[in-house]
Amino acid sequence: MQSVKWNGDVFTSSKIICVGRNFAAHIAELNNETPASMVLFAKPNSAITESLKSEHLGEALHYETELCFLVKNKQLAAVGLGLDLTKRDLQSTLKEKGLPWERAKAFNGSALFTEFVTVNDSYHYQFSLKIDGKETQFGDTKLMLHNAEQILAEISEFMDLEDGDIIMTGTPEGVGKVVANSTFAVTLMDDQQALLSHQWQAL
Repeated sequence: MQSVKWNGDVFTSSKIICVGRNFAAHIAELNNETPASMVLFAKPNSAITESLKSEHLGEALHYETELCFLVKNKQLAAVGLGLDLTKRDLQSTLKEKGLPWERAKAFNGSALFTEFVTVNDSYHYQFSLKIDGKETQFGDTKLMLHNAEQILAEISEFMDLEDGDIIMTGTPEGVGKVVANSTFAVTLMDDQQALLSHQWQAL
């Protein structure tokens, strides 16, 4: 079983719950409709990896940088950043046919995470992704259609969240294809104070 770290402790995530279409600019970027209700889907523990790959089984992967929360005692206990890797062409085909996204979103190695840090009281954060030194994505919780507390409440209505489970809260605009040998650097901020940073080298 794959795990993540918070304050030096190791947590095994039984599941990852993801929010889709939570930033208006990203919805427009992919030509999607704004959903009437929260879009949720899941990734299994086997999705967690430390290796950023540019393809999976011969299919190109796209990156989505996301603010992530670690659950403990059914509350949002810690915060970090993650990459939701997506088979965009396959996802588009599945959406056109009205089929679930799991083949495009929940495959092995489709989720990468930084270490986590303890949450603040406001759940207000900013985060960024730089690829080879150029800022590619920037997100702010003020721009989210559904905030962290609303997301936790809605998931908890129909699903038990266990210690170590992770919630990925959606991605801002600027998504694109992972290019091998490029350097991905993410930073999490709390009102412009850097809380953590992490770097991956794409394979």
